[in-house]
Amino acid sequence: MSDDEGAVDFAIAMYHDEGVWQADLVSIDDIESVDELITAMRQQAPEASEVLGMISVADDFFLMIRTNELSTRLLLSDATAAADWPLARSVLDELGLETPTDGDDEHVEPVGDLAIVADLGLDAMELAALCDDLDLYPDEMLGSVASRLGFAEPFQVAIDESLA
Repeated sequence: MSDDEGAVDFAIAMYHDEGVWQADLVSIDDIESVDELITAMRQQAPEASEVLGMISVADDFFLMIRTNELSTRLLLSDATAAADWPLARSVLDELGLETPTDGDDEHVEPVGDLAIVADLGLDAMELAALCDDLDLYPDEMLGSVASRLGFAEPFQVAIDESLA
């Protein structure tokens, strides 16, 4: 994403391949919108019936995308990030929500589908509590999600690859 490009810590596509979780890094070069990011996630695993995208930006917020042929679900860990980050702003636009005003940034507020991974083992209340934990960085929050959902190892391998 043009303004976010250098700030993205990682963008990882998680998907099942023959019953085993796989993790692939997704290049965000030349991506201008969340729609293009969704397309990139789908293209990363074209044979998979569903992809779970996990994106961490500038140690500030994370985005989860769960997409298949029929639907896409989004979760932005902090709506107030839209005041500073085009990617977060495009998520709010996709969700039909307003960008919070300057006075609204005192409290972290996740927006989107908090039940995005409930059927995989992490319910909406637990995910909301994770988003509200100000002691954790976004990559740590996503690492906790990966651990809870049973794909911590491939997720960590992809993160290590992104740092190489």
